Amino acid sequence: MFVMALDQGTTSSRAIVFDKYGRIISKAQNEFEQIYPQAGWVEHNPMDILYSQMKAITDVINSGEFDPKELCGIGITNQRETTIVWEKATGKPIYNAIVWQCRRTADICEKLKADGLDDYVREHTGLLIDAYFSGTKIKWILDNVDGAREKAENGELLFGTVETWLIWNLTGGKVHVTDYSNASRTMLFDVDTLKWDEFLCEKLGVPMCMLPEPVESSKVYGYIASGILGLESIENVPICGAIGDQPSALFGQACFNQGQAKNTYGTGCFLLMNTGDKRVKSKNNLLTGVAWSLNGKLTYSIEGSAFNAGSVIKWLRDELHLIDNAKRVDELAESVENANGIYLVPAFTGLGAPYWDMYARGVIVGLTRGVNCAHICRATLEAIAFQMTDLLEAMKKDSGITLSELRVDGGASVSNIMMQIQSNLIRTMVNRPKTVETTALGAAYLAGLAVGMWKDTDEIERNREVDKVFLPEMDIEEVDKLYSGWKKAVERAKNWEDN
Repeated sequence: MFVMALDQGTTSSRAIVFDKYGRIISKAQNEFEQIYPQAGWVEHNPMDILYSQMKAITDVINSGEFDPKELCGIGITNQRETTIVWEKATGKPIYNAIVWQCRRTADICEKLKADGLDDYVREHTGLLIDAYFSGTKIKWILDNVDGAREKAENGELLFGTVETWLIWNLTGGKVHVTDYSNASRTMLFDVDTLKWDEFLCEKLGVPMCMLPEPVESSKVYGYIASGILGLESIENVPICGAIGDQPSALFGQACFNQGQAKNTYGTGCFLLMNTGDKRVKSKNNLLTGVAWSLNGKLTYSIEGSAFNAGSVIKWLRDELHLIDNAKRVDELAESVENANGIYLVPAFTGLGAPYWDMYARGVIVGLTRGVNCAHICRATLEAIAFQMTDLLEAMKKDSGITLSELRVDGGASVSNIMMQIQSNLIRTMVNRPKTVETTALGAAYLAGLAVGMWKDTDEIERNREVDKVFLPEMDIEEVDKLYSGWKKAVERAKNWEDN
């Protein structure tokens, strides 16, 4: 028996097939275009998302590396908050997908804050008012696309985050659902009642008829429709798992117990802690929401995120042309003992938790004539680790829990030097599994649980194997000095127009 995970990310769509032991049997990946209409705006073509994902499915089915007849289910994990609105009758998107990184709705957020909605949003949704989330993106589309609001009010339009868009299309337009973890990131969902919040929908002018049905993370939602992929071997395979990318990684890391935490080093960086069946109400600008729902039991998480992590390495490669591949960052960073006094704050799209500054911008401070390419690469890796240190400190204050280890995953977690820097800064063991594809693995596990491929989470936990453990090596005085310099650099990014 095998299960397939669709890992629809910010820059690519992937399909990965796993066996019962959580081992990768086959995978395929397709990148798609990033669209930047103006400064701070980020879009995707929804059809690019769909077709790149469908091609990935087709590629693994045709790989010859497993028997498609033994595929028992499909789980989907996705970039969260990214917002798609399409016509119910035709399936045609009315506008490009507005990506989670996009800051165009900052003014809408400021108006909501001025109207005094901060406390209500925090209390009911577990979020802060920010352009990051889907609610204001829906409003922008309805306000700026000709005829969109009238169509929405007439029940002619549907909204979905990416997993909703994929499920709707792959089932031939029969199923319009979102799992609780993705609903939790819309700023329209009450995470205690597990229902759409009528008051917030009204305040944002979002007709509730366009919203998908919130559902559990592990259940049969529907089946691959006939003719959708042109592959008879995959028709009628159940789509039976759906979860946002970050809680999926928490699940894939087997963080099933209260207090366990993981960090994913991807396009952005995302630190999540399992808080059990109770949500922690953050006092340090972190977010709370549903991590997953399994067999009627809810698991909540507390989360902090940095918007730019792996994307900074891509910036070094694609925009500055300082490197020709990601591995070169490690090589250059390892060639110097330190960053020569410089700090890079990658606030390209504002600062996430715990600062939540939509207007911050990236800075490099401490430049001298002696700074070279290697120092900039070192500062880049340190910046990613510093952002995670900020989040972990805030999380400790909220939860009262001091971690014994941090489980890590994501593409950039393969960097030994960055994981060592991270361990030094947080003074805690960093534990990297052999399978770093834990985001996809979490969706695969949830799908497999729905169809009986795995009996329970105990069986899943036994699959996890450790690749490498990193222990702190730096003196605490040196750590404190480095971290103090980072805090000063962040203040420059927050007030860059005034400096």
